[in-house]
Amino acid sequence: MASSPRYYVNPADAVVFAQTLLSKAGLPEDHAQLMAECLVQADARGVDTHGLARLQQYMERVSNGLVNATPALSVSEKTPVAAHLDGDNGFGFVVASKGMEEAIKRAETYGIGIVTANHSNHFGMGATYVLQALNKGLISLVFTNSAKQMPPFGGKETLLGISPFAAGAPSKNEVPYILDMAPSVVAKGKIRKAARRGEKIPLGWAYDKDGKPTEDASEALNGSMAPIGGPKGSGIAILMDIMSGVLSGAAFGGEVGDQYKEARPQNVGHCFIAIKPDVFVSADEFRSRMDTLVQRVHGVTPAEGFSEVLFPGEPEYRLDLQRRREGLPFADAEKTMFDDMSKTFGVPALTVSTAPLNLA
Repeated sequence: MASSPRYYVNPADAVVFAQTLLSKAGLPEDHAQLMAECLVQADARGVDTHGLARLQQYMERVSNGLVNATPALSVSEKTPVAAHLDGDNGFGFVVASKGMEEAIKRAETYGIGIVTANHSNHFGMGATYVLQALNKGLISLVFTNSAKQMPPFGGKETLLGISPFAAGAPSKNEVPYILDMAPSVVAKGKIRKAARRGEKIPLGWAYDKDGKPTEDASEALNGSMAPIGGPKGSGIAILMDIMSGVLSGAAFGGEVGDQYKEARPQNVGHCFIAIKPDVFVSADEFRSRMDTLVQRVHGVTPAEGFSEVLFPGEPEYRLDLQRRREGLPFADAEKTMFDDMSKTFGVPALTVSTAPLNLA
């Protein structure tokens, strides 16, 4: 069976395309640019499920008034190190970036900062906000929740979300630590991508509506996701709901709106924690010790089938470098989607190449 063609897009062009569309939908220029950069960053890091492929659905929701294009974000001080952010039903990218910004501000002054948020929406790739903290030299933890897509361990009906848990820590000369993982075997975006492209999914990723393992992506979309490690994935999903839903005043326990199936605000919750390492040891010592940890991980003898041992976040780091040289790869289904959006909203089409680019 012949492989489907690939199209390559300059990341800078992708940002302009997304920003133009979002501005057309009524977002302020700075919000449109921030969101466009977040989406392209996800594609560059290989998290294609949370990149430009989501843009059409975001455009539909904001155009239909289900997301507030111009939210009035409101920060409530709780203690010197803690605050709450009301997202006013804005895009999760905008709310989450502000939430981490507020956590960082407190951590830089007091050593730690924690900010909860409610009345938000899907915020894309969890690592986006970890990277925001890493740029300031801070350790971070990021929590969010989502619509019910997975049963608790031992259950049949869906109740839990599968949003990712993300964490990060800076290094000196080596790659930083970046963990961005869903409590399910795979992110549901991978199921959507397979369904869009007409591809099968591996057994073990998801179940059909009757709770049976399936290779049919379309059946999986109407079924449920498989938790990673059984009770462990279920437990992590519940922790995510506690930290981002119960604690923040957002929807939780199966109440979060489904952005794909329900015409109502999601009321997603988030929680951002930023920590300044030099509260405990000097910033330079912490980064040097992190370098040592990275080097020790790299120094472990590879198991059979592996050529090297990588640090969490390192595959995405390498892919980011490659894709910013060669362009972001998309399939026919995504190209058709972009062309359709261009016509529907009256913006210039996204320029694509059928061969990898050679960007400086």
